[in-house]
Amino acid sequence: MDADSFPIDMVSWDSAISLSRSLADIIRASGLAPDLVIAIGRGGYVPARVVCDRLLISDLTSIKIEHWGVAAREFDRAVVRFHLSVDVEGKTILVIDDVTDTGETLITATEYLARHRPGELRTGVLQHKTCSAFQPDYYAERIAEWKWIIYPWALHEDMIGFLEKVLGDQPVSPEGLARFLGERFKMYPDMGEVILALDDMVSLGSQPEGRSVFRGRKQAVAGMTFFCPSLDRTGHVGYESTRTKNG
Repeated sequence: MDADSFPIDMVSWDSAISLSRSLADIIRASGLAPDLVIAIGRGGYVPARVVCDRLLISDLTSIKIEHWGVAAREFDRAVVRFHLSVDVEGKTILVIDDVTDTGETLITATEYLARHRPGELRTGVLQHKTCSAFQPDYYAERIAEWKWIIYPWALHEDMIGFLEKVLGDQPVSPEGLARFLGERFKMYPDMGEVILALDDMVSLGSQPEGRSVFRGRKQAVAGMTFFCPSLDRTGHVGYESTRTKNG
């Protein structure tokens, strides 16, 4: 196994909702009265909906900007993939996302939205990393030391991405992978999440030939090493190593 090590923070649903409500309260205290909330897809969907609920704002829409892939994979540049579908000219708009990291997502969003001539444009995030090139108008929490943040609405796909980082060319059990995630990233996922992610990795064909993965109940890919689940007579899950044959 080989992967770069960096800190990870796994945000629970309760914490995410609490941060969203705190963000809404900060916005309320500022006196801002948005005509429209725009969520940045996909990370801003849940926070934006909670903010709308807290502030009793009925008009919510979204745009999608792609900058980060799964598990801290950065694309070359942020781009608007799904565009604005409503007229915002002269309106007070509030843009909501989950986090500022490099800042490229919100830089791209505000430049794009400014071309639609809103009357006022404000931004808010749950967590603002001080390393970001973009300073949001509102944030619920300030992050001084960089870490990769996993939100509950992105847990499964981020899990797949991090498992791809740590898988090597030696057979390993799901428990071994979970242990390695803890040692390398201080990431302690539920074993059920690990097994589901590994199962989907095989289904999606995301593992190249010769890499060690957990097979689950999916059809094996030629040349890959798997640990297959089996139940012993006591009902406990065990694992046996198998290797598929080419052809």
